[in-house]
Amino acid sequence: MTFCEELYAKAKHIWDANHKHPFVQGIGHGTLPKESFRHYMIQDYLYLIDYAKLFALGSVKATDVETMGKFGEILHSTLNVEMDLHRQYAKKFAISEEELEKAQPASSTLAYTHYMLQVAQNGTLAELVAALLPCMWSYSEIGKELAEIPGALEHEFYGEWVEMYSSNEFGELSNWLKDLMNKLAIGKSKEERKKLEEIFLNTSRFEFLFWDMAYRGETWPEDIQ
Repeated sequence: MTFCEELYAKAKHIWDANHKHPFVQGIGHGTLPKESFRHYMIQDYLYLIDYAKLFALGSVKATDVETMGKFGEILHSTLNVEMDLHRQYAKKFAISEEELEKAQPASSTLAYTHYMLQVAQNGTLAELVAALLPCMWSYSEIGKELAEIPGALEHEFYGEWVEMYSSNEFGELSNWLKDLMNKLAIGKSKEERKKLEEIFLNTSRFEFLFWDMAYRGETWPEDIQ
């Protein structure tokens, strides 16, 4: 069993909950209220800004040119392709670029991104990858699962999202990161592997909280904004 297979087995109950979340199922079945997805789009844009920083840190912490280059490639793609597509897609939900740039992160978004950045800045490359992996890997799994639902890929508002995350290109990025995780886990002590598992489980939990935040339209309470 590879290390990623061990991680998946440990996190399966969390991932099952993510797949079954009404936000995720609502995308696949086309029943999600547009306002919930609108809130998600804004928060996901803010999330991506900090998520991209982990790729930059990955390039810094990598010890070989190939891995440095791959992290740099993903960073460039995230900042200059994915985020531009995000801005274009947001227009379908009447979200202007100005609204995206002025938006404030919800508490769950802030907690999630700051946790990942704390791990990435203070930990090893293996710990950084463990923090990154659940988002990319689970999105690929969710995208593929939702693509099997009749009509999901053709939905007027959510079809592009399903198509993006079910794509072979996105799946290849996920596989690269899994391969790197397996490689970095080789030779790690029991204690080190336990730490990687803890980080992986935490960011898997944060994935659930992010779906839930979007579904509920979570913001800071008005009296403390």
